[in-house]
This record gives sequence, structure tokens and C-alpha cells, in this order.
Amino acid sequence: MTRAQQTVSIGLLVTSLYLALYFNLIPIPATIQTEIVPVLPFWILVSFGAYLLFKLGWGVLTFNDVPEAHKELMFEIDEAKKDLRTLGVDVD
Repeated sequence: MTRAQQTVSIGLLVTSLYLALYFNLIPIPATIQTEIVPVLPFWILVSFGAYLLFKLGWGVLTFNDVPEAHKELMFEIDEAKKDLRTLGVDVD
């Protein structure tokens, strides 16, 4: 099974479970059915966005902890400056 097939399978499983809850095919208390289940997709979307923002912020915060990547990036910046100088662009 490829990764794409696995992702689609999990997505269909989660969607089926949510629709079963939404259409009350799985008996749950009325309060949960009316107040939580309808907003569950939005809550998941917002939580996923918050997680991605956290991961991005953490990566920016700990960027200096990866010396190899820092050196490689600085080398590429120097190369780009040299190339631009040969084309007559003032980069400083």
C-alpha cells in the first residue's frame, strides 16, 4: 500500500466516522450531538493550523542549533552575491 493510498484510506475512515456521528447513527448524548459534533471539523482545522504555526515557529527559533544548515545557507548567500556582482548588481 502506497502512502497516498494509506492517506486516502484514513481520510475515508475518519470521514465515515464523522458522518455517522453527525447523522446520529452512533448513539451519543444529545448535548454532544448538538453542540460538539457540528463544529468538530472546524476545531480540527484550527488545531491543525495552530500545530503547523508552532512547528514553523519552533523551526525558526532553533535554526541556529543546526550549524550545518546555517553554514550551507550562508555559503549560498555568498555565492548569490558573487553572481549578482558579476552581473553588475550592487548587493551591499
